[in-house]
Amino acid sequence: MARRWGLWLIGAVCMLPSLALAQYPDRPIRLVVPYAPGGTTDIMARTLQEPLSKALGQPVIVDNKAGAAGAIGTGQVAHAAPDGYTLVFGNNGPSAIVPLLQTDVGYDPIKDFTPVSLVSLAPLVLVTHESVPATDVKGLIAFAQAQDGRVEYATAGAGSLGHLATELFAHAAGVKLTHVPYKGQAPATMAVVGGEVRMLLTTSSDTMAANIKAGKLKLLGVSSAQPSPLVPGATPISASLPGFQVDVWFGILAPAGTPAAVVARLNAAIREVVAQADIQQRFVSYGCVATASTPAELAALIAAEVPKWRTIVDVARIRAQ
Repeated sequence: MARRWGLWLIGAVCMLPSLALAQYPDRPIRLVVPYAPGGTTDIMARTLQEPLSKALGQPVIVDNKAGAAGAIGTGQVAHAAPDGYTLVFGNNGPSAIVPLLQTDVGYDPIKDFTPVSLVSLAPLVLVTHESVPATDVKGLIAFAQAQDGRVEYATAGAGSLGHLATELFAHAAGVKLTHVPYKGQAPATMAVVGGEVRMLLTTSSDTMAANIKAGKLKLLGVSSAQPSPLVPGATPISASLPGFQVDVWFGILAPAGTPAAVVARLNAAIREVVAQADIQQRFVSYGCVATASTPAELAALIAAEVPKWRTIVDVARIRAQ
């Protein structure tokens, strides 16, 4: 009798994790946004907050933890319990680039996270000042080669995605360019409009679109592998530089070790929400295309991003500012 009781007790204990997973989620889920309120990442997270709460049957609480270019909030999630109740709204920066520029972030972008799903994608847009004698990427490359390093490009700051992407462009094209950092995308865009610098590779904006339409900026291409619905008429840079691709991505990640069943539940909810027509429309207004993925697809994306940007950081000798 005692032996039977012991076997039953062991079996019951073994079943507890399975029962917990079957009931997931049974309390609120914290979604960490590693930036201050009001930015694109925060706006997208808050757009998803209510529909995700409905899809999961529990409140999703957006928690802004800004600092260190997104590394503080991202690091907190890396060290949280892997139970599906603490997630991070990641992107190229803290989830791939920042750990290459800062030696003390306290997490590994690949080993310390379990990717759940992409949420959206957006291309970078390549524009030049109206005076640049080029109408396409090949013409810009020829112009830059003739100038031998005297073509300046603007960025939203040293170590930004635009900085690394432009250095990737220069490396692929075999040209020298001069970096001029600004404090944000808006001043960088206006610097090109005003002729302070010649070119810019960054995300699209209403200001950029208006100046392209007015003829003050030349639209030469997009960094996505395929033409983007966000920038009608723009040719992929890869048409002139085969293999060149840079996607601005946003996705949700959990701490490493999060059970597969929990990840699958979260992934299904995200895919359901991202497919909704109103979410698709709202994301376009943010300059992104709502795009879900499998956990494996997001993991592969991050695994490819880290070595790509590590090479550019080393070649261009980019350091955190």
